[in-house]
Amino acid sequence: MKHISRDDISQMEKIERLNLINSCTGYKSASLIGTKSLDGKSNVAIFSSVTHLGSNPAMIGFIMRPTTVPRDTYKNIKETGYFTINHITVDMIADAHHTSANYEPGISEFAKTNLEEEYKINIETPFVKGSPVQMYCKYLNEYYIKENDTIHVIASIENLFFVEDLEHKDGWLQLDRANVVAINGLDGYCLPTLINRYQYARKEIPSTSFIKK
Repeated sequence: MKHISRDDISQMEKIERLNLINSCTGYKSASLIGTKSLDGKSNVAIFSSVTHLGSNPAMIGFIMRPTTVPRDTYKNIKETGYFTINHITVDMIADAHHTSANYEPGISEFAKTNLEEEYKINIETPFVKGSPVQMYCKYLNEYYIKENDTIHVIASIENLFFVEDLEHKDGWLQLDRANVVAINGLDGYCLPTLINRYQYARKEIPSTSFIKK
C-alpha cells in the first residue's frame, strides 16, 4: 500500500491535497440545503457533511465552511432559523453540483440551474422539487471549530417528507429505490446499491440478515 505522511500531505499542491483528503474518508451524503432570506430570496447549495446526530429528538448536523466569505446558506439560517435538506438523485447531479459555483450574494441557484423550488403548506422555506426525501429543519445551536475555522451547525428535524415506496414496515428507508446518490471526495457522485441489512447485533450471536435466509 502507498504510504503518505502528515508532512507529505502538508507539502502537496492545494487541489491534490483537497482531492486526497476529501476522498480518503469514504462516501458522504449528498444533500441540497434550501434556505430563504428575510427579503424573500431563495438559495440552494450542495453539502456533503450532513450527518445523523440522534433520533429522539430527531437531530442532524452539518459543517459550514469558514465564513470569511459570504455564505448565503448560513446567513439565511441565522436570520430565519429554518432550512430544508433534500436528497440528490441521479438525474439531479449536474444541477446539484453547479450550486457550488461562486455566485454573488443574493443570486439564487434555483435561477441558475434546472432545480425547482417546492413549497409545503405553512412552510416558507424552499424544498427541491423531485427530491425523494426532504427534511424541514430548525436551527438549534452551533459550535465553532477553531482548528480549521469551520462551524458545526446543529438542527432538529421538524417535518419529514419522503416517497412512500421507500419505507419498510419498520420505518427504515431504502434509499437506493429512489436512486439517491452519495459523494466520493469533492466531485465524484456514486449510486449505492443495497447489499444486505442486518438485525440488531447481540454478543455471542451471529449476525442475522433481514433479507437473506
